[in-house]
Amino acid sequence: MISLQHKTILITGASSGIGRATAVLFSQLGASVVITARNEEKLKETFALLTPHAGHQLVAADLTLQADIERLISAVPSVDGLVHACGKVLPVPVKFIRDKQLQDVFSVNYFSAVHTVAELLKQKKLNQAASVAFISSVSTLHAYFGGGPYISSKAALEGYAKVLALELIPKKIRVNVLQPALVNTAIFESTVDAAINAGEMDKLIAQYPLGVGQPEDIAQALAYFISDASKWVTGTCLKMDGGLTLGFN
Repeated sequence: MISLQHKTILITGASSGIGRATAVLFSQLGASVVITARNEEKLKETFALLTPHAGHQLVAADLTLQADIERLISAVPSVDGLVHACGKVLPVPVKFIRDKQLQDVFSVNYFSAVHTVAELLKQKKLNQAASVAFISSVSTLHAYFGGGPYISSKAALEGYAKVLALELIPKKIRVNVLQPALVNTAIFESTVDAAINAGEMDKLIAQYPLGVGQPEDIAQALAYFISDASKWVTGTCLKMDGGLTLGFN
């Protein structure tokens, strides 16, 4: 059985969706979790769901702001793991892409990850033999219309993760990436509501042999990557798509 006993884990984007599910599961597995996101009220909702355990901490922060990142890392203890789950989806056809859309998406999906890790290392808050896990997307392998900003930001994150894994080998810190397809979270519900009608959504769901993913499915995989069960795994990308892309590899 996977255990996170005696581990302190920082989880970004913990106010909802994958981040919230991960925080709840990790607390059940014995970890002390430090949760962060911009929305403090929703963070408090997540905090109330955690299995009581010494060391849980809530720090509201906007990780697109360097000052908030520095404040967050200063406030947390040294951690044994980081799950970077904050993300933003913004469908934009290529002919309409402008700097504003790119900045909006990259600041959340890419720059926040890079700057958070840099600050953890700068303040020496990432323990020896720690584990880092990023949430990317299966869309970096299988593009979709309007996905230019989002897919580009996630592809950049995957490239960065490989370099980070290489550079942190001397500290035995592992770095891995999950590539989920459609997961039933509020962020995707809002995107679908804006871009797809009900009939098209039913057709999309039908393409998933194992059904659409749930936040808890991703949380379980993250538990493996953060735990010592994956101590021989680094620099990998795990595709999680419920069989969506079978036959298209």
